[in-house]
Amino acid sequence: MLRVCIPRPPGDDFLRHLESELAGCAQIRDDDKDAAILVDGTPPDLDGMNELRAVIVPYAGVPARTRKLLTTRPEVSLHNLHHNAVPTAETAFALMLAAAKQVVPIDRALRADDWRPRYAPTRTRLLAGGKAVVLGFGAIGHHIGTLCRGLGMSVVGVTRAPKPPFPRCLDDAAALFVCVPWTPQTENMVDGAALATLPDHSIVVNVARGPVIEQASLFRELESGRLAAGLDVWWNYPKTEEDRAAHAPADFPFGTLDNVVLSPHRAGHCEGIERLRAQHLATLLRAAAAGDEIPNRVDLERGY
Repeated sequence: MLRVCIPRPPGDDFLRHLESELAGCAQIRDDDKDAAILVDGTPPDLDGMNELRAVIVPYAGVPARTRKLLTTRPEVSLHNLHHNAVPTAETAFALMLAAAKQVVPIDRALRADDWRPRYAPTRTRLLAGGKAVVLGFGAIGHHIGTLCRGLGMSVVGVTRAPKPPFPRCLDDAAALFVCVPWTPQTENMVDGAALATLPDHSIVVNVARGPVIEQASLFRELESGRLAAGLDVWWNYPKTEEDRAAHAPADFPFGTLDNVVLSPHRAGHCEGIERLRAQHLATLLRAAAAGDEIPNRVDLERGY
């Protein structure tokens, strides 16, 4: 039976669903030095785990510290989960629509009984027939592409070897979706030059990590009114529970701009998410138990 160590399980619901999904093919412990599989996003070390074959990060991104730790154990493979790909894609799509249709400022006005936006010159954007560029065409990016095609948009997925090259493919984009992992190679990938390539009234949606976009350049473009945005990820995060009630998510006041839709890094959250996590993790563990190749292997150098 496959021995699996999960030192910090997300919760009882997750464990109950996982045990049900595995149907007895794995033995799960919260402390097991003889485990073949470690499920942990940020293991402090791997000392004494001589039977270890793989580390599974139980979410999409892979911390740089974990990648560095695995370089000391070349015989141990690194994997992650794509369980939140669909809810993240749905939220990204919603952010694009909300920005294109100015849902937030118009909602705010009507809550104050103000009907004037209905009679003002419209600045909402028609998306059907436009082009969506998806930077990072993995699990999340593919789902975003499916949703955009359903709306009548064409889709260009940008991969490791983009054709056409990035950022030249942005020159007629109605929307740019940012889905790439945050690594040293992707930090500030969407810089001022890339943003300037976007045509007027394009929409930038970020569900990756804040530092993939150069924030000063993004704020300047948004403040000018040339672009709009839906942002689920940020540059500054609260470090304590007390900070959560009042903590600026960026170095610039994005929240003062009506052409920006803000979301507090919750794109991958939805009802039943722990069941989805358990199902996806069980798929990887069943493969390991059967001696098959474990899906979702992460390239340590690239970070995804």
